[in-house]
Amino acid sequence: MARSNDEVAALLQEYADLISITGGDAFRARVYEKAARAVGGHHADVSTLDLKGLQEIPNVGKSIAHKVREYFDTGSVSAVEELRARIPAGVRRLTAVPTLGPKKAMAVYEELGISSVEELADAIHRERLRDLRGFGPKTEENILHGIELLRSSGGRVQLDVAAELAADIVAALSAVSGCLRCAYAGSLRRCRETIGDIDILAAARRPAPLMRAFRELPYVTEVIGTGEKKTSVRTSRGLGVDLRVVPPDSWGAALQYFTGSRAHNIRTRERAVHHGLKLSEYGLFDVETGEKIVSETEEEVYARLGLPWIAPPLREDRGEIEAGLRGELPELVRESDLRGDLHTHTDLTDGLAPLEEMAEAAARRGYAYYAITDHGPDMAMQRMTDERMLAQRERVRALDGTYPTKGRRGGLRLLHGAELNIGPDGEVDWPAEFLAGFDLCVASVHSHFNQGRDALTRRLVRACENPYVHLIGHPTTRLIGRRPGIDADLDAVFAACARTGTALEINAHPDRLDLRDEDILRARRQGVRFAVNSDAHAVLHLANMRYGIGTAQRGWLTAEEVINTWPERRLRSFLRKAGP
Repeated sequence: MARSNDEVAALLQEYADLISITGGDAFRARVYEKAARAVGGHHADVSTLDLKGLQEIPNVGKSIAHKVREYFDTGSVSAVEELRARIPAGVRRLTAVPTLGPKKAMAVYEELGISSVEELADAIHRERLRDLRGFGPKTEENILHGIELLRSSGGRVQLDVAAELAADIVAALSAVSGCLRCAYAGSLRRCRETIGDIDILAAARRPAPLMRAFRELPYVTEVIGTGEKKTSVRTSRGLGVDLRVVPPDSWGAALQYFTGSRAHNIRTRERAVHHGLKLSEYGLFDVETGEKIVSETEEEVYARLGLPWIAPPLREDRGEIEAGLRGELPELVRESDLRGDLHTHTDLTDGLAPLEEMAEAAARRGYAYYAITDHGPDMAMQRMTDERMLAQRERVRALDGTYPTKGRRGGLRLLHGAELNIGPDGEVDWPAEFLAGFDLCVASVHSHFNQGRDALTRRLVRACENPYVHLIGHPTTRLIGRRPGIDADLDAVFAACARTGTALEINAHPDRLDLRDEDILRARRQGVRFAVNSDAHAVLHLANMRYGIGTAQRGWLTAEEVINTWPERRLRSFLRKAGP
C-alpha cells in the first residue's frame, strides 16, 4: 500500500522542486509540497482512489488529483515531463546535494557552468562561489556539509525503506514449499539507521525452489549472480539483496554470522579460539576433531562460547562481550513496553489528520495515554494563536478517556501539550502563565541551525532550565542524509538534562532517529531519562515507533530509562516534578 503513496509523494515533491528551479510561483510550489506530504501520510492506497476520493485527501485539489490519476493511468505526468525537459541534467544532478536549494543549483550552473557535484566541490575549494549573489563563506560551508552527507550515504537507504522491502521478501519466501525458516540479517537486523544491502537468510533442504522464487520476485530488476547457496539481485527500489540458503541444522550459526557486525564477529571468533573451537556460518566446530558442536540456534552458539544470547542491536563491539561475561547485559526496552506517545501532531498545525482520528488510532495501538503536542505560535507558518490552542485543550479534555484501549482497562488518557520552538536565545513560545496550563511541553530547535557552538549550547541548556519544558524534541535537529546535526556541546546539554530532570527525545521518524545511538550511550551515563516518540503527523506515522525502539536498543536503554513506558501515575508525577 505505502509504495504507491510514496511514489506519488516523490513525484509531487519533484514537481514542486522543478517549479522552484524554473522560477515558478513559490506559492504553487508550496501547494505541491503540502500535497506530497499529505499523500505520503495518507492511510489508504492512493492508486485505488478515483478523482473524488483523491480530493478528499487534505491539500489535494482537482488539478493535483488529475495528475495523480494520470500517473497511474499512463505511468507519467505530462506537466512533470515538460518541466523536466526544461531543466539541464547538470542542475538536476546538483539538486541531489541536500543543502543546495534548487535556485542556487540553477545559479551555479548558469553563472559558472557547474554541472556535477565534483565540479561544485572544486569550485568551493577555489572560492569561486563567493562572487555570486547570495553566496558567501557560510553558504560554501553549508554546501560542503551537504556534499559530505551525499557522499557518506553511498547509496544507502533509510531504515524504514529497507525494513519494508525485507519484510515483503521474507513473507514471499516463507510461503515457498520447503522453506523451513526465513529472516533478514545484517545491519537491518541490528537496526542501523541506514542500510546498504539487505541480507536474507533461509533454511531449507533444497535451495533451488527458494532461489528460483527469489529471482522471480516482481521487484527484482537484475540478477547479479546466482548459485546453489547464494543469489544476489538488484531491486526496483535501488537496493541490492543477497539470499543465502543454509541447511536447517546450520540456522543458528548462520544467523549469528550474517547478522554481524564484523567487529562483533571478530570477538566471538576469538572466544571460539580461546575454547579450542572454530566458529563459521556453518556451525561451531571442535578444532582437533572437526566435530560440529552446536549450530541450530543462536542461543546455543553463544552459550557454548560462555556468553548469554546478545540482542542484535548490541552487536557492535561496544562492550557487549565484556558485559555478557560479567552478566551485566541490559534487558532492552521493547516496543511492547511502551504505554504511550508524548510527541504527536494534528491538522491544527502541520499534521494531516484531526485530533479524533489520531487519538482513535493511538487507542487501537493499545496505549494507556497519548499526548497531542501541536506547534506553538513562534513557528509563524503554523498560524497558531492562544485561542486556537485553548479551544483544542477543551476538545482534548472532552475526549479524555472516551476511546476504549485494546488490552487495557479504562479509556485512553489524553494529555494536552505543545511543541515549543526554542528561539535563538533559548526562549520558548508563550509566557509562564500560559505554559502552566499544559500537561507537558516538548521544546525543539527548528531554525538558526548555524549559530556558533557556544550559542547553540546555551540555547539548549536554557530550554532545559525552563521549568515548563519537560522534554527536548529531536535534540540535534538532524535529517538523515539531508541535514547534519547542530554543532552543540551535547555533553553539556546532557548534564543540564540530568540536573533539571528534563528528558531527551528519541525521535522515531526514520528521517531523524534523533538522538542517535552513540549520543544515547553518552547521555545515559549521565543519568538522563528518555522518551521514544513518533512525532507523528499522520496516522501511519504512529507505527514508526519500532524504529525509535531499535535506536533506543542500540543505545542500551532499558524500559526503566524510558519515561513513556511508565504507568500514567508515575509519568504525571515526573511531569509535575519538572514544574516550578
